[in-house]
Amino acid sequence: MSVKTEYLPPHTLSERRQRRRLPAIRYRRAVSPLAVLLAWQIACWSGWVSTRIIPAPITIAETFWSMTISGELERNLLVSLGRAASGLAIGVTIGVVAALIAGLSKAGEDAIDPPMQMMRTLPHLALVPLFILWFGIGEAPKIALVALGTAFPIYLNLYAGIRGVDPKVIEAMTTVGLTRTEMIWHIVLPGALPSALVGLRYAIGVAWLSLVVGEQVNASSGIGYLVMNAREFVRTDIIFVGLIVYSLLGLAADMLVRKLEAAALVWRPAPQKR
Repeated sequence: MSVKTEYLPPHTLSERRQRRRLPAIRYRRAVSPLAVLLAWQIACWSGWVSTRIIPAPITIAETFWSMTISGELERNLLVSLGRAASGLAIGVTIGVVAALIAGLSKAGEDAIDPPMQMMRTLPHLALVPLFILWFGIGEAPKIALVALGTAFPIYLNLYAGIRGVDPKVIEAMTTVGLTRTEMIWHIVLPGALPSALVGLRYAIGVAWLSLVVGEQVNASSGIGYLVMNAREFVRTDIIFVGLIVYSLLGLAADMLVRKLEAAALVWRPAPQKR
């Protein structure tokens, strides 16, 4: 009796081998972070590192858990998320509007681009005292700081994306009979979308950086407030918890933008796997 064997194309076999290798790759990439944590913990146990300066990973984990159980971490986290979302929304709006005006017309470029290029070189984190004079010590200066920091990555990348659309494509679509509005909507904006999403990823990182500074100025809530309050009482474990929360928020936001990029750019060819 003969046994039938299923023929599989070469590309199917390679895809199956790749899927089998993925778990091993993930585990291999986790080895070095785990080794660092283990060495860190051993150094604290043995007294090589002062726990007053750098707390042990187990101590940080216990503090994280206790702050989560008490609800203290969640309350301050929601406040920080609200500030970051508000500032990011304002900054993205300003950046998109400015990029569209400057990118779609020569007169707009002459009017918008020079002041934007001048303002982006200013260290916006150093403007905190000025923002306090303008907006007081409430929520406004914190949100304004995030908005100012996030507007420029959006503007620069979207502006470059609009100006980077292939002129030959625009010329070809003009011969088809598309109007200027149709050209912008169907050709220019989709072509600039990848650059805009890259700008959004940069803007989210700047948002968290700006929020760290903003929440350390006359704040009574938020993750930055927890960090500053912990400094007064030399609670380095709480400081590390705040830093970890900031890093996890940045990572989660970047992953969200990556998902959005994958969904919005389905028309873009996927890179070849090696």
